Amino acid sequence: MAFEQIPIMELLWNLISRKTESISRVTYFPQKPEFIRDNEDQQENCYVSPESQGIESERLEKMLLDLFEENETKMHQITITRHGNTVLQCGFAPYHADLWHASYSLCKSITGLAVGMLIGEGKLSAEDKLLDLIKGNRSIMGYVRQREIRVKHLLTMSSGVAFNETGAVSGNEWVKGFLESPMHFSPGSSFEYNSMNSYMLSAIITEVTGENMMDYLRPRLWEPLGIENVFWETCPMGITKGGWGLFLCPQDAAKIGQLFLQKGKWKGVFLVSEEWIEASISEQIQVPDSMGYSGYGYQVWMGEREGSFVLNGMLGQNVFVYPDLDMTIVTNAGAGVLFQKCKMQEIIKKYFPIDDPLHDVLPENPSAYKHLKSTIQRIEQGNKRPAVTRDIHAWWNYGKRKKQTMGLCQRLDQKIYHLKEQHAGILPLMMQVFHNNYTSGTKKIGFDLQENDFYVTFYEKDQTYRLQAGLMEWKENKTDFQGEIYETAVIVQAAKDEDDREVLKIEIAFLEDAGNRILKIHFKDESLSEIQVFWNETPGYSLILNGLNSVMTATEESSLMKNMQKKGVTDVLRMLVKQTIEPVTEGILDTKKEK
Repeated sequence: MAFEQIPIMELLWNLISRKTESISRVTYFPQKPEFIRDNEDQQENCYVSPESQGIESERLEKMLLDLFEENETKMHQITITRHGNTVLQCGFAPYHADLWHASYSLCKSITGLAVGMLIGEGKLSAEDKLLDLIKGNRSIMGYVRQREIRVKHLLTMSSGVAFNETGAVSGNEWVKGFLESPMHFSPGSSFEYNSMNSYMLSAIITEVTGENMMDYLRPRLWEPLGIENVFWETCPMGITKGGWGLFLCPQDAAKIGQLFLQKGKWKGVFLVSEEWIEASISEQIQVPDSMGYSGYGYQVWMGEREGSFVLNGMLGQNVFVYPDLDMTIVTNAGAGVLFQKCKMQEIIKKYFPIDDPLHDVLPENPSAYKHLKSTIQRIEQGNKRPAVTRDIHAWWNYGKRKKQTMGLCQRLDQKIYHLKEQHAGILPLMMQVFHNNYTSGTKKIGFDLQENDFYVTFYEKDQTYRLQAGLMEWKENKTDFQGEIYETAVIVQAAKDEDDREVLKIEIAFLEDAGNRILKIHFKDESLSEIQVFWNETPGYSLILNGLNSVMTATEESSLMKNMQKKGVTDVLRMLVKQTIEPVTEGILDTKKEK
């Protein structure tokens, strides 16, 4: 097994072994700040009717409803601009349209912009060699292997370096790990998507300028665009991650797309050269059909529509840029997809087909625009009580389920359950890995009802999380996870399982990220004295299994892995991983009722 794969296998084994505390090789330190909303509207974009920008309100409404009703998209936010004006902004409950969101690999395109700015300043060249830029942290073998890697190879995902995303769990020194890693192929000869290429671009910026990339961009990008609510994680050595870790508001992501549309110019000033933008959005290397369309530029994907391009992050984070329409579409979601090809994009293409040029302007349609705004309001409200005048049957079912949920919550008041296994945590496993913020495991779950407010409390070794949960509607919380503040929304609903046992479903949405934690608590009998807790998360098993498959593929040539495959060991490993991601824990009522 290649050395760079050992840490991820070790992490998986620890998780499978039910070891959750202190399992990371990477030093944890809290980074993510609390999102602070500014009451003053700092948006420079004008909110205008779609018709004034040549788009029918009815078209946008139908597209919104398709995205809302298609479960596979798992939409969180969408923002559409045309000619630099915002014509649509919507949050899909419980997510808010104006809240920042984890962008994952979408931020790679911003790293590409930073490189272009540094080149524009004459301090860097795309032809510069990596080993001439990064001082120290090298070995003789590393020099021999990587002496031909240039900045352009990092930009185009063609460095060939084996040290990939799994390196983020290998320890604190990622630059050293990259420079000492073996090669899969010679630089520039093939495309291999690797977030550590983007991280190394960020490391180069730090080496050349003496400041991390986030600080370098502040006077050059964030301030000129009026972007204030932005946060970018660093590695333990203080280097901006570059390939992931950026939290950005959708309206600000739209500004980044608009900057690309305007060929690097903002308010009459070039923030980055037109030549760099042209090179970034042009095919520099071909990509596999499963990942994209015509190719990859400088940290930017080519789009399906001729001349279009995409700033893409996994799970549905996108800035679709259509130069022929002078339009951007920003999406944030929690779908189980790794690249831009997905159901969401199919729906968008349906309403903005390739052969539809749009009008410059259309006659105003107040009735259609009012209907669109009403639909946006309904989607943003989410799980609200239906109107009696519209659907008596829906009202009746809602009332019945609400009464059932309230009844179970009343019976759970002041009850605490001790869990026999204490490895599962409130934070989804995917988020734990991405943010290096691991749980110590939930040892108890408690419930209490204060008037009509229901609370679920998770007791871990050193922390207690008390979340207000809405009865069939979302209730919002600010939750401190080991020093990092996340906005969450929680909803509970009672049901019956196939054995007619009572079940309480708890869903916890992390409003700034793509992950949701879902628990289904089954009660053994009417006494509610024993429980089974089925833990799940979305996106979940299938997505993490894809990551495991990449590890298996990278090591399939080793004799050890071949023997494991012949004996069916890898199938057992996948089964164990599924049980780790979707564990079932049992609990018993604390008759002492201690709080």
